[in-house]
Amino acid sequence: MKKAALLAGLAAATIFGAKGFASDLFNRIEAGRYQAVLADCSACHTRPGGKPFAGGLPLQTPFGALVPSNITPDPETGIGTWSYADFRSALKTGIGKNGKRLYPAMPYPAYATLKEADIADLWAYFQKVEPVSNRVVSNQLPFPFSIRTSMIGWNWLNFSPKEFQPDPAKSAAWNRGAYLVNGAGHCGTCHTPKSLTGADKSGEFLRGGNLQSWYAPNITSDPHKGIGSWAADDIVAYLKTGANRFDIASGPMAEAINHSTRLWTDTDLTAVATYLKDVKGDGAPAPTPVAATDAAMAAGKAIYLDRCSACHISTGAGQASLFPTLAKAPVINSTDPTSLIRVVLQGSQAASTAARPTTPAMPSFGWNLGDADVANVLTYVRNSWGNAAPPVTEGQVKDLRSALKR
Repeated sequence: MKKAALLAGLAAATIFGAKGFASDLFNRIEAGRYQAVLADCSACHTRPGGKPFAGGLPLQTPFGALVPSNITPDPETGIGTWSYADFRSALKTGIGKNGKRLYPAMPYPAYATLKEADIADLWAYFQKVEPVSNRVVSNQLPFPFSIRTSMIGWNWLNFSPKEFQPDPAKSAAWNRGAYLVNGAGHCGTCHTPKSLTGADKSGEFLRGGNLQSWYAPNITSDPHKGIGSWAADDIVAYLKTGANRFDIASGPMAEAINHSTRLWTDTDLTAVATYLKDVKGDGAPAPTPVAATDAAMAAGKAIYLDRCSACHISTGAGQASLFPTLAKAPVINSTDPTSLIRVVLQGSQAASTAARPTTPAMPSFGWNLGDADVANVLTYVRNSWGNAAPPVTEGQVKDLRSALKR
């Protein structure tokens, strides 16, 4: 099998060599390995403790569960019988072998922007991945969403595939960052709000999105809800180490850093920072904070001083690289408090990287704080020390607590 895979990869390299692609198969494999890191393929397609790329944990979407498929070169349960054309089509058009239509949980709307050379490199790499026999039933959606032909209409409404074209008015770093954020990094898949059909909302790129009971925050240059106050070096530090002077990654972002961004080159991380610093927010002014005399604020302050201030300090300043800053933090000022509620209810574990191996944790308070208590303390945090955000309601906490139990 490995010999066959090697020959298939060599054939692909020979075919595409005529178009000016690198002819050295082994260089192509290594380049493809890095492309797989950029695209964070293992995060979805590898179960914890499972064989690499043999199939992942179910993804809970608003329409039901989808299980990332086996993308090893196993001929029966993976992509071992796929041609390069099948592979390319899946990434570029969302249509795999034998015309099988994919769902955009596999982010082909982003991967469609990939350059041909990068797709060829990725193909060469997946030809040498260890084949694993692991049959995965990917489509676990209820009727009528389980009908794959429905994606014809979805694509017609929401998908216009085109390869990335650099902006000649921008720097090389900006263009590389735009290519990574919009393509392999598929940042908008989580950080862009979605329409009722699950497509990115037009004109709201990277302004924050709710996914699997987490809220991926606004990462535009918005100075209040986004990362406008972060310097480029702060963005690089966060993606490389999982922490910076403002924040510490947890939840799905910690996973993305562990699996992917900590392994990116410094040049690519700097390019992403250059691009993100140029992505505009909605320009809306910060809201008026809830008055300190409000009953929820008073109750929340008492809870904060009792339960939170030991780590996050009474001023919300936190402790660098250990406990996040709460004052003027983008996730705190987000319109959607889902992630904040979840972290208070369930706790969280920070990312662990070679640069910062210590993984500080947030304990769960769901067992000893009621819904009203959680709402009050978060309302206080979201409207103190320069923060300003809508109050959290008891109903929001109750609904998320119930959803997490399910």
